[in-house]
Amino acid sequence: MQQPRVLEIGGGVAASYAAKLLADHGADVVKVEPPQGDALRRWGPFPDHQPDPEQSGLFIALNVNKRSTCFDLQHDAEELHRWLQWADILVSGLHPTAARDLHLDAASLRATYPGLVTLAITPFGSSGPYADFQATELILSNAGGWANLCPNTHTDPNLPPLKVYGDQCQLMAAIAGAASVLATWHYSATDDEPRSGQRVGEYIDLSVQSYVASVLEAALPVYTYRGEVGTRNHLRSLIPWRIFHAQDGLVFLVCVEQDQWERLVEFMGNPEWAQLEVFADQAARAENQDLVHMYVQEFVSQWRAEDLYHAAQKERICVAPILNLDQISQNEHLIARSFFQTLNQPELGEIPLLGSAILVDGQRAEVKLPAPAVGAHLSPPAATVAANGRTVDSTAPTPAAKPLSGVRILDLTWVWAGPYGTMNLAHLGAEVIHVESAKRPDLYRRLPVFPPGQEGLNKSGMFNQWNQGKLSLSVDLQSPQGIELIKQLIPHCDAVVQNFATGALQRLGLSFDALKTLNPQIILASVSGYGQQGPYADYMGYGPAMPGLTGLSASTGYLGGEAEEFGLSMPDPTAGITTTWAVVSALHRRDAQGAAAVAQHLDISMWEATAVLNAEGWMHHVLHQTTPQPMGNRSANMSPHGVFRCLDSAAGEPRWVAIACRDNAEWQKLAQLAELDLTNLTTAELSDRKACEDALEAALGRWTAEQEPWAVTYALQAQGLPAFPTLSTREVADDPHLNARGFIERLPHPEVGARAHAGIPWLFTSRPNGVTRPAPCLGADTDHVLQTVLGYDEEQLQALRNAGVINV
Repeated sequence: MQQPRVLEIGGGVAASYAAKLLADHGADVVKVEPPQGDALRRWGPFPDHQPDPEQSGLFIALNVNKRSTCFDLQHDAEELHRWLQWADILVSGLHPTAARDLHLDAASLRATYPGLVTLAITPFGSSGPYADFQATELILSNAGGWANLCPNTHTDPNLPPLKVYGDQCQLMAAIAGAASVLATWHYSATDDEPRSGQRVGEYIDLSVQSYVASVLEAALPVYTYRGEVGTRNHLRSLIPWRIFHAQDGLVFLVCVEQDQWERLVEFMGNPEWAQLEVFADQAARAENQDLVHMYVQEFVSQWRAEDLYHAAQKERICVAPILNLDQISQNEHLIARSFFQTLNQPELGEIPLLGSAILVDGQRAEVKLPAPAVGAHLSPPAATVAANGRTVDSTAPTPAAKPLSGVRILDLTWVWAGPYGTMNLAHLGAEVIHVESAKRPDLYRRLPVFPPGQEGLNKSGMFNQWNQGKLSLSVDLQSPQGIELIKQLIPHCDAVVQNFATGALQRLGLSFDALKTLNPQIILASVSGYGQQGPYADYMGYGPAMPGLTGLSASTGYLGGEAEEFGLSMPDPTAGITTTWAVVSALHRRDAQGAAAVAQHLDISMWEATAVLNAEGWMHHVLHQTTPQPMGNRSANMSPHGVFRCLDSAAGEPRWVAIACRDNAEWQKLAQLAELDLTNLTTAELSDRKACEDALEAALGRWTAEQEPWAVTYALQAQGLPAFPTLSTREVADDPHLNARGFIERLPHPEVGARAHAGIPWLFTSRPNGVTRPAPCLGADTDHVLQTVLGYDEEQLQALRNAGVINV
């Protein structure tokens, strides 16, 4: 089985990164650029701040390992046709209107290239009421509901929703895109050698807005289960949880479980204040969080940040410093894990790059090719070469199953990062067997996100959101018989995914060596905060602590302010979707090797999975030796670019609209629509607009303050200008576009009924869509799994029940 041939068109962050992941996997990726080059070549950062298409940091970071060709898609249809004949996979970042104009929409591609598997990754998807809307990263953060929850550290409702630094929305969605398109291509053949047999193509319609809405942590369950609308101003229920000031910098500290608080109290020397009844448990600390944080701040202020980090971690307390990028470049743990790679980039020489987010058997994907030069022009392959002996039958029956149908995953995960990864494998069609036990139920089954007046391990919206599509196998992993059951399942599984604390799997007798003895081709994906190896491997790494270690916190915040949190524990689903991608990639490697395939251990750390998404910040550090400072919602390349107050709601709640002006032509339209005085404010040039940005934003804010956010949005979008309201979680659940695309799922659950859940952010054209089943009740599928997979009869099952091994 060969590697796929990938054609990338349309450019942009999301398509570029999805194609880069495929290139890192080993695919032959050819990027089609317009004659003037990809727009990212003009984005920067640049050495000495001098624009140069060969030295754009973000372009370089997202386009290594690719080849490039340069031609006009509109006027060179024959050349495009020949490249599409050559390709197995098309990754398109074209806006839906441009795709239709070029006959690269779903209907046209399916008719002309029936064997082609296309990933169309666009802001709002290719269908639905907002499909033709314009968007930037700022717009997507607000449209997906993230900005309304960020940064969750201030109680002032007049502070605007905040965008996290960089292009996190698009980069995260790109990982989902890479996983979905590789899985679809890999399993789209009708025989064992796809290029000599018939293939059934696909058009995958991935919406970045939907992806962002799929990772809103507790926000959506809290609304759909309890009717509460979360905001960035709500107080947290888990305390302490905050960024604190050490002597020489900032540190993040959180205690999620009661035993962690008790360890912190002991670490602080058992101060008298900590013995007071008002701090005894989580509920009491939440009611008195200002006092808790005041006392903890007094303790933290006595420490240097790095010393506190290591001392607290030795006591299993989740502390992490807020690092700048220079500190990250010198970090001993990342260096020991070979996270940095050297790239010899023409025009720049040797520069350090962030490596891939996945260690496969201790190795990272290599950087084999520098980012391509502008103006390169590969000749399209001749049609006879392009076909490569492959026949494509447009009448071949469409598969009735999703891409990973027939793949079985043993899911040894809990809380969020691991379950999110396995849920997305289930979304792709895999049979996911979630192993759990009532003796130590998943934290998310215990979190009180229950319907009013109801409690129970099957009723928490947190668990039910992140475990859709799975089977539940209840096994006591503390018993030898329970471990033996797991071992019996291993030969029948394609992959095992686990996110236990580092070393826990070995202590259970389920180490990688033990698993590959049972199944010589097993894939083990291990998800943890710091990875399975390295000097910090045993450190406690909750998702909210990770942004500080990546440089993203240092660059995220209000203009002139300090580092801020993200509002969401985004590193958890980021590590999760990275795990989905890693497993799909490993499945392809295994099948490509056939009988010679060996077991693979995939090591995914939340730290690295999040850090690789700070590509722009890292390149800023490489080229300028500095870390970008917080600038609120502003952009170095666009102005105005921000979130502006609109008319308050009928209940008096502030409402906001995000507006992004990408170029001079859009500025002229915006100034006219908003009746802004060009003479007093600025000229049409970006540099002039940036020079008086305060006055410009104030004038624009006066205009939006008199209007409804949707009125502003429709007025600007009608002129092709990016704008969108800041959606609350209620508005996400009720959004007509997300509902029209089938993204909001309302499957009936046996104990909580039909409640809204975030669904799947991509749509297939030829394969089934939608979540297959709601999250399982605890142990609901135990008998079914043991009967169908291991062939157990009722007598054997009853013996296991009597021994307390299953349904516990």
